[in-house]
Amino acid sequence: MTLSSLWQPFTLGRVELSHRLALAPMTRNRANADGTPGDLVAEYYGQRASLGLLITEGVQPSADGQGYLNTPGIYAPEHIAGWQKVSDAVHAGGGTLYIQLMHAGRTSHPDNTPHHRQPVAPSAIASGEEIPTLTGKQQMPVPRELSVEDIQTTIADFRHAAASAIAAGADGVEIHGANGYLLHQFLSPNANHRSDSYGGSVENRSRFVIEVAQAVAEEIGADRVGIRLSPSMPLGGINEGDVADVRAQYRHLVGELAELNLAYLHLHHVGDDELLQSFREVWPTAVLVVRYGRTREQLAADIDAGFADIAPVGRMALANPDVVERLRAEAPMNELDPATIYGGGAAGYTDYPVLVNV
Repeated sequence: MTLSSLWQPFTLGRVELSHRLALAPMTRNRANADGTPGDLVAEYYGQRASLGLLITEGVQPSADGQGYLNTPGIYAPEHIAGWQKVSDAVHAGGGTLYIQLMHAGRTSHPDNTPHHRQPVAPSAIASGEEIPTLTGKQQMPVPRELSVEDIQTTIADFRHAAASAIAAGADGVEIHGANGYLLHQFLSPNANHRSDSYGGSVENRSRFVIEVAQAVAEEIGADRVGIRLSPSMPLGGINEGDVADVRAQYRHLVGELAELNLAYLHLHHVGDDELLQSFREVWPTAVLVVRYGRTREQLAADIDAGFADIAPVGRMALANPDVVERLRAEAPMNELDPATIYGGGAAGYTDYPVLVNV
């Protein structure tokens, strides 16, 4: 297989990209305890600026949105100041920065959040899974069900976070509707047992996601907004039913979101290529696709097949800040150290070596 299609330029929203690779969003747990990204975070993203489009790790839009320790926020003035340094570093290297807005919902624990907050969710249903805390792994508790008023507050939090991201110099935001977090919880019938307008039918389960996207697009412009979805992804205790159920849910959702003309649809794809093709037929702008376990030889496969326009790179980019240059040069890759992915300092974060004389 050839990677030649990766090197074609592409227009995404308001930005011109020189190639079709991107940095996939990946949690690194290196923010300060108050959610402020420090100088090390700016160095990390700046090192990877050649990836062109950099989608950050999940960033909580509110204190209620935090799930894990040392994840960054984008709702307070100190967060904006910290992300401005990141934006400056990425732009200095010629890159584009999209901040991913991630509300963890029930995937949280009071010990990980400001003021020891109880997690929130569409319904008071625990995930049944454990989460790391300062005292080790603990069972995630039963969350508090969001009231309709709470839902409107949460939508306003996303709107404020999007405006804060732009104020911090970011080029756009990605709404995280995937991987078992709050928006995904609303979509999933085993996490959402509501009987009001935000639960029950496919249309009602989609409503919160659509309203968040509408608010964010209205606030900063649809052409600066992407959204990430993961149909059938079983993370965080999510079970979306059989193939027919998943297709009904996501064909409705993607069809409604397509009307907003967002900058892109980002799919964490787990294998239903027929569903992927149906998205491609209705989505009017860029599609990004990530799959588990892709080799370097497979990075262009979805672009070549017509499924995607951009191929975000995940774990390969953690160990190789110059992954673009290594792919162009057909050079070997650094090996990833799994022990340093989450938390810590520079080791396994900003100290991976780059190629010399390429």
